[in-house]
Amino acid sequence: MSASCEVAFTLNGVKRELTVPAGMSTLEMLRERLGLTGTKYGCGEGECGACTILLDGVTVNACLMFAVDCDGRELMTIEGVSVSETGERLRDAFVEQGAVQCGFCTPGLMVQASHVIAHHPGADEATIRRGIEGNLCRCTGYRKIIDAIAAATKPGTNRGAQGASHA
Repeated sequence: MSASCEVAFTLNGVKRELTVPAGMSTLEMLRERLGLTGTKYGCGEGECGACTILLDGVTVNACLMFAVDCDGRELMTIEGVSVSETGERLRDAFVEQGAVQCGFCTPGLMVQASHVIAHHPGADEATIRRGIEGNLCRCTGYRKIIDAIAAATKPGTNRGAQGASHA
């Protein structure tokens, strides 16, 4: 029988407290205990980026991190990123640039891209490419993803254009 641990953390801006098994991964905690299924299980080895989250503002693979290591930390998942101004710009840009096909990699890529934008406003293509290394996409191709992230680095461009086209 596995020992249980209390963890207290901030998740997408909301303070949370849970009792979790000592060996539970952060990914399992997010998906199974908290119902946040936007963070995907891909490889389970930290190779694909499908489970990318922000931990204290740094991107990490949730599949490689124990839930108990979240204690006292701040986590941001795709559910939190997607409602931010940057997340909205990314979402719109991914759609407008055709950067989504199956969508499995999209949450991890958007979390990673939000980190790139936060740390490199107006990033050039080389910076964007380096910034999304480790996030795999098997169907869309990186050209459209890079174009979407580049478009999202320009505040106000996507949402304004989209709103105007529907008027």
